[in-house]
Amino acid sequence: MEELTLEKFEEASEIVSRVTLETKLKYSEYFSNQTGNKVYFKPENMQYTGAYKVRGAYYKISTLSEEDRAKGIITASAGNHAQGVAYAAKLYNAKAVIVMPTNTPLIKINGTKSYGAEVVLYGDVYDDACEHALKLAEEHGYTFIHAFNDLDVACGQGSIAMEIIKELPTVDYILCPIGGGGLCTGVSTLAKMLNPKIKVIGVEPEGANCMQESLKADHVVSLPSVNTIADGTAVKRVGEKVFPYVQENVDKVITVEDDELIGAFLDMVENHKMIVENSGLLSVAALRQLDLKGKKVAVFGLGDQIRYPENFADGIGLLAEVFEGDGATLVGFTSSEGYTFERSRALRGDRWCGLVVDLDNQSEQAEKRIREWCEQVKNEFDSKP
Repeated sequence: MEELTLEKFEEASEIVSRVTLETKLKYSEYFSNQTGNKVYFKPENMQYTGAYKVRGAYYKISTLSEEDRAKGIITASAGNHAQGVAYAAKLYNAKAVIVMPTNTPLIKINGTKSYGAEVVLYGDVYDDACEHALKLAEEHGYTFIHAFNDLDVACGQGSIAMEIIKELPTVDYILCPIGGGGLCTGVSTLAKMLNPKIKVIGVEPEGANCMQESLKADHVVSLPSVNTIADGTAVKRVGEKVFPYVQENVDKVITVEDDELIGAFLDMVENHKMIVENSGLLSVAALRQLDLKGKKVAVFGLGDQIRYPENFADGIGLLAEVFEGDGATLVGFTSSEGYTFERSRALRGDRWCGLVVDLDNQSEQAEKRIREWCEQVKNEFDSKP
């Protein structure tokens, strides 16, 4: 397989540091007390573009020739890599074309456009969008950048591990979300180079566990379909180039159910006053699965590209008034047509969480589904003793 070297990681970290914010580790007293470990968050949701993806995107584009950048850059992404590429391309004055699945949250689409990129919506999941991006690259001569099946991209993402270990050299465990495997490849490979004793645990959505299934089969396999609210990691097939690195350097891959993500969302809002998207919550939710005590655990992957309208804070207050009492805790948003829930589940006894979307930005099919959820949730609350 192609080789990732310490020298290459060091180069990537130096280049990435020129265009990224320094996201210092934050100690979480709440999760430390809950788990019996010392838990630290790497808040990449505070990064430029709202996620870590700008690291791999910028480093990759830095390795391209001026001729390849002049052709225009194209990629496929469910959102965060899209904005990373768009932002990095803008810094290099290069044209960027981004193909995104049709169900991509509007905030990610608008965020990508805000950096000057051209957005093309295609397909239901990332894999469909990627196939279309490759077709457009061939037709127009664009330079294609893969979101995760690229060792330069993975090397750029690995700069996160460099920063974590410099700040917390005695870290015992690193929890890393997995979509296609690029991030986990960069982080796990560099972590093992710097300190082989560090354990790296990958975390996938249960409804999109393509890495876990590939590891079981000992080769890359494709899932027939994916079903998860973690849209940023809704991938059917991991990268062929990065898979061997995950096999070699990741100690374990675990999965998280959608309900656990909702609980983690609520935990972050209540205890850290942070709004984190579902894919960014994978590592947070996985904390409760760890059979560890007294360890130093670094958690990252946090991203803030969640879909919500500007009246988010007002929405929480209004919903709390509507459904007050019985110890219910609610998080939600309002739309111009009232209170509408997309999903709601009972969580840990009397705690409830509703994730709500803005009807004004939904397709007719999505609006119908949301209204059905709304009716169901109201009935659940009405019947709750």
